[in-house]
Amino acid sequence: MHTHPALHLPWRVLVGTVGTVVALAGIVFLVTPGPGVAAVLMGLLILSTEFRWAYRLLQPARTWAWRAEQYAERRKEEFLRRRRERKAAKDRPASTRKNGPGPD
Repeated sequence: MHTHPALHLPWRVLVGTVGTVVALAGIVFLVTPGPGVAAVLMGLLILSTEFRWAYRLLQPARTWAWRAEQYAERRKEEFLRRRRERKAAKDRPASTRKNGPGPD
């Protein structure tokens, strides 16, 4: 679309219209039941494909999403590590467990 000069402007108008409608629907969903924040972000994502201001506006959301992903990965690894430790402790013989039943 960007290489054909006759289609460049209609394409930007179409993307701008669709992105604006989705973002406005998200704003309506903020006060009514529905995926408000997700729809606003989706509208901005659509707009950011053609408009630099929307791309810059999405930068904090991208940073937040990256940090959330890193946090989720750390939590997952911690959970799996604890789960492996519990399984290993359960599989050990009773006489070698720290607080398990055994001779006193």
